[in-house]
Amino acid sequence: MLDKLKKASKKIIGTKQTLKAIDKDQVSMVFIAQDAEEHVVSQIKEMCREKGIETVAVSTMKELGDACGIQVGAASAAILNL
Repeated sequence: MLDKLKKASKKIIGTKQTLKAIDKDQVSMVFIAQDAEEHVVSQIKEMCREKGIETVAVSTMKELGDACGIQVGAASAAILNL
């Protein structure tokens, strides 16, 4: 599944950007790090449930950051459906 994120031409990284994109119905898939603090990702999980967006659990924030091509960990990321 992380391959999809790595190859995606349009993706967003970070909780605030992911929440904005979910709210605007621009997201096809969301990736959430399992070691992210729950209060950081709980709203994303809730919105994805409400809107029926597929979520993918990634074991660590570092692994998710690496998949996004950034040097730091990421709590969440999403593929945009543009």
